[in-house]
Amino acid sequence: MRVNTERLKEDIEALANFVDKSQIGWTRRAFTPFYEEARGWLKDKMKSLNLEVNIDAAANVIGTLPGKEKHLPVIMIGSHIDTVKGGGRFDGIIGVVAGLEIVRLLKENGIQLRHPLQVVDFTAEEPSEFGISTIGSRGMVNNLPETMLFRKDLQGITLREALKRSGGNPERLTLEARKPGDVALYLELHIEQGPVLEQTNHKLGVVRGIAGIQRYRLTVEGEPNHAGTTPMNLRKDALTAAAEIILCFEQLCQETYQEEVVGTVGKLMNEPNAANVIPGKVTCELEIRSLDKDIQDMIITQLHHAALQISKRRGVSVQFDCLSQSEPILVQNNVRSVIEQACKEVAPTMFLSSGAGHDANQIARIAPIGMIFVPSKNGRSHCPEEWTDYEDVALGVQALLKALLLFDQQLD
Repeated sequence: MRVNTERLKEDIEALANFVDKSQIGWTRRAFTPFYEEARGWLKDKMKSLNLEVNIDAAANVIGTLPGKEKHLPVIMIGSHIDTVKGGGRFDGIIGVVAGLEIVRLLKENGIQLRHPLQVVDFTAEEPSEFGISTIGSRGMVNNLPETMLFRKDLQGITLREALKRSGGNPERLTLEARKPGDVALYLELHIEQGPVLEQTNHKLGVVRGIAGIQRYRLTVEGEPNHAGTTPMNLRKDALTAAAEIILCFEQLCQETYQEEVVGTVGKLMNEPNAANVIPGKVTCELEIRSLDKDIQDMIITQLHHAALQISKRRGVSVQFDCLSQSEPILVQNNVRSVIEQACKEVAPTMFLSSGAGHDANQIARIAPIGMIFVPSKNGRSHCPEEWTDYEDVALGVQALLKALLLFDQQLD
């Protein structure tokens, strides 16, 4: 069974037409008309393959291919077709069209799996206007509490209302939630969103795990004062104190650990933000990602200690607030070894960890997960320059198909 590269290209380019042309790149935000049109196209594609199509309580689009043994739990292939603003054509999308191509190949070759197969487009994987990401996969595993459902976007629409408009049924989230044992395995094909595969001349990446993410808000309060009349040794400058803490955080994350660590300060606000006023208050948000939670905790503890010393020396106050924490997800060894076997039969393969979050994070609450990465040109993603050669997408789908066939025979 050979993957049809041209069909994959046609599907990806068809979805690329459902975008907000007033934005740069390929922008298809969840819950917008462009998103609903794209999902309409997807549902039509699923129906043309004689899949049973339904929308679940979390507005996920699901196409089901029956298996020989109806009592077996489903194997699920999925990802998402929403994008960030100014995004690209491959992030998430290739995981959904991979499912379509695999169904085509199974049908064309008269192969019926033992397990039912579900192809899923998860609702709003990217951070949404409600301040929440992985909405559909959260909802599927009953991790979308009322506090999230009542969050509002800038137009005052609640997430509950948005899900209803997309065909979901929030009142049935708990009733329809998948439980451990309902899904035999979740598989996802994704672009790497980084430079490693390309730089090491590998075509396929077997994902070892998905990094846990800890996010904190750091608030430094000093004393605003006149920039021209306050001597340097008498200043309580919140910005220079924050800068020292940020550089300390960078240094801690650059140390060598058993697992890779990345740390970022990507948001910073300075008050009163005037050229002739000593900064009185700085608020910034930092995040740290790793497959090892103990390393993350150690770095944050050391940063707390360093920040306390800096605050005493500079005469400022420092406060850390934890905004969110997600646990690292490790792919089970038996799942990883089967995916490795499948990938090595297709193209040069290496192991990678995922620094980005995925719907797999949520599905891992109820089922084993596995992921395959394909190269991203120059490591670019979440931008118009995001690109993966269609031939590389096809290699990823080929490996995914091989893994699926192996798992279908091995899983109970």
